[in-house]
Amino acid sequence: MDIGLSSACFYPNLSTENSIKKMKELGFNHGEIFFNTPGEYEEDFLKRLLEKKETYEFNVNSVHAFSSSFEPYIFDKYDRRRLDMLKHFKKVCRAAKILGASCYTFHGMRSADFNELDTKFVIDTYNELSYIAMEMGIKLAQENVSWCMSGNLKFLTFLATKCKYPIYFTLDFKQAYKANVSIEKYIEVMGENIVNLHINDRDENSPCLLPGKGNLDYEYIYNKLKSVKYSGKGTIEVYSSNYLSCEELTQAKEFVLEKFNNSSEGKPRTSISDSSIL
Repeated sequence: MDIGLSSACFYPNLSTENSIKKMKELGFNHGEIFFNTPGEYEEDFLKRLLEKKETYEFNVNSVHAFSSSFEPYIFDKYDRRRLDMLKHFKKVCRAAKILGASCYTFHGMRSADFNELDTKFVIDTYNELSYIAMEMGIKLAQENVSWCMSGNLKFLTFLATKCKYPIYFTLDFKQAYKANVSIEKYIEVMGENIVNLHINDRDENSPCLLPGKGNLDYEYIYNKLKSVKYSGKGTIEVYSSNYLSCEELTQAKEFVLEKFNNSSEGKPRTSISDSSIL
């Protein structure tokens, strides 16, 4: 598996356009671009970003929007607000297309009682979003986010079984821990529609650490991903507070590659729902 890096790892210390050079210098050839403000998915900025991408021969695998500013409101029943927020969504899809990304990491709705949802409205909205993304050659990749509906396994199963168009997924390890749901259970629900992977670590004191600094069983997780035929890329995504020097990001990449390369189907099964592992 190729291992990339998210530009989110440098927030707020490095501008998005300059993160591409830094990621390349650290030995990463691909990654996820995290737009930190709506102005970063406007035409003029994207031209600058594309120039950086081409200059440093960096592959953008996925994009991530400044999601809290508009994604939850796409599901608002006040039509004017919803339609205005859809304009932002379309801009992000277009930005993904311009940068050559394959998918858009999506947060979506804030957490609510599943039983109180207008399920027809939710499905109709997801169908619209998926269609808009597909028209631009982009996969809508719903991320499991602890404070969103997507942290809920029942909600993800609902999307996977009821949507007219395919729903794809971004699996994030730290968000699974924050939601108190095992990574294994998310893999089972997302299945072969996982198209993006956010890699990080954790321990009893922190929900997010650099890979190798916690106690996740990467070999077992990799085998579970192989069981659902995952063949995509992996992206290290942590917070800037999780490391002191950028060289630690390169070391984290080497750690993940070693663990994934050493994975074995014959390894004894230990459920990753076990608190000592997740």
